[in-house]
Amino acid sequence: MEFVVDAVDRLDRFVATKLSEHSRSKLVRLIEAGEILLDGQPAKSSIKLSIGQTVFVPEIGDSEPHDLSPAEIPLEIVFEDEDLLVVNKPRGLASHPAASLKEPSLVNALLARGQDLSQVAGSFRPGIVHRLDKETTGLMVVAKNDQAHVLLAKQIESKSAERRYFAVLAGEIIREKFAVDAPIARSKQNRQLMTVDPKGKRAVTHLRRVARLSQGTLIAARLETGRTHQIRVHCRSIGHPVLGDNLYAPREWSSGDMQLHAAFLAFDHPRTGERVTTFAAPPEDFLGYEFATREVIEAFDRA
Repeated sequence: MEFVVDAVDRLDRFVATKLSEHSRSKLVRLIEAGEILLDGQPAKSSIKLSIGQTVFVPEIGDSEPHDLSPAEIPLEIVFEDEDLLVVNKPRGLASHPAASLKEPSLVNALLARGQDLSQVAGSFRPGIVHRLDKETTGLMVVAKNDQAHVLLAKQIESKSAERRYFAVLAGEIIREKFAVDAPIARSKQNRQLMTVDPKGKRAVTHLRRVARLSQGTLIAARLETGRTHQIRVHCRSIGHPVLGDNLYAPREWSSGDMQLHAAFLAFDHPRTGERVTTFAAPPEDFLGYEFATREVIEAFDRA
């Protein structure tokens, strides 16, 4: 994510203010490791900022150390050139290594391909511009160089890159199209969870009913904002959690594979400026698979 400096301050204090959910010591370590950038360059924690400068912060996950051993895992690549690739991430594969992760991640699979990957997001997240939860399937863009990474990350942050999802929700959705506009913050009771909170950051999810199923309702979702677990939290908040979501769904709906798939990803190519539009159908065991088509997701407009 990228922040524009709006007041004179030290870099470490500025970042700590913007990312209060993380400890200041952790953020300082990221600054000193060169992972948090000032105007595109590494800087010292104590440097004095000027109004109008930009501070780039990669997505912050678990702390190192992490296993970066290449792993031969088959990947479905839906688009690739010298600057980037778009991969259809399978269910059960984490986006990047984490201290709590015992098995290989997408990063390990990418390293096995023997290609260059960007380093902007840190040494244990090479190439990872944005992430999907481990049990979420679907499209992720991966950067092969730092210039492509920075430009793609800016599009993800500004939402000029479009991400659309299919999900199967518990219960019957009556309305054909609607939006959930509810701020999201980290839960004070469980730091691993997010929750709707009036003091949280603005979050808007546009939803459209696609098909009624015997198990629930297939919907398409379009993100206006991009908060952690946004679709899962918003759907839970309206009483229709994502089926198979073992974090947010009540017990009666939490078993089985999570029914959330990132089907559509569009962005401006960082080198050519041309619009790249990609689609991946959900896995065949996804409920309502036959209704989750490219035509449906591309036709989905804002509610």
